[in-house]
Amino acid sequence: MTKPEIATGVVHEVPADLEEVLISHSKVLEKWNNLTPLARNEWICWMTIVKKSETRAAHLGRLCEDLLKGKKRPCCWPGCPHRRESAKKWFK
Repeated sequence: MTKPEIATGVVHEVPADLEEVLISHSKVLEKWNNLTPLARNEWICWMTIVKKSETRAAHLGRLCEDLLKGKKRPCCWPGCPHRRESAKKWFK
């Protein structure tokens, strides 16, 4: 069996835990691959920038739920500080 294609972000690569979830949920994978590279980048950064593993797991779950609801980007997110200089002020 071949591994499904998983699109990446602009700055960030898809982390292993997200890749595992995308492979196991075909509807989420389809929504993910239909996002723009910038939108995927925002989701990856939003999920990985947190410090606690519990928060990361919660973000991963919400990412899946939100994609299935048709959301394109994380809500209330100032943007990827690795890509947008103006977003860095929100992260210390």
